[in-house]
Amino acid sequence: MGSLLEPRPMSLMPFICLILLCLTPFPAIPVADDDTLTAYEALQQYDFPVGIIPKSIVGYDLDRSTGKFSAYLNGSCSFSLVDSYQLNYERTITGYISKDKLTQLKGVTVKVFIFWVNIIQVVRSGQELEFSVGIASASYPIENFLESPQCGCGFECDDKPSKGNEGNLLVSAT
Repeated sequence: MGSLLEPRPMSLMPFICLILLCLTPFPAIPVADDDTLTAYEALQQYDFPVGIIPKSIVGYDLDRSTGKFSAYLNGSCSFSLVDSYQLNYERTITGYISKDKLTQLKGVTVKVFIFWVNIIQVVRSGQELEFSVGIASASYPIENFLESPQCGCGFECDDKPSKGNEGNLLVSAT
């Protein structure tokens, strides 16, 4: 019979269980299931208002690890903003999204004077959205983008008054 002071052989089973438990991957707790979010809800998770994309979005792909996205419309989409610009969205819009920033955008153009130029970046800074076309940018209050425009008529559908995109245009070289 052994004494209380004598060392006993330790069972390795508790240590093996602990190691296996630590090595077992636990499923990540998702913020929200991308399969259940609309493109508009996904935008809001990155602190963007829904009105930066038109109502005709029918689906999207988003790689949350890189921010790479593609948004799909049911066709190309064009409309004019009151006393302002003409916008055109291609059938597919691509780019990268992170909190308060859309970069490397493709598929969105704006008519400035007589030229169509690509909007390549959108940055949220407080209560302003800055749209960049490369050499210049324009800033608008975020309140102008709380509703999504409709293809063809923008915010002037069914004789309803405009819901936004008025205000001072701030242009700066980048």
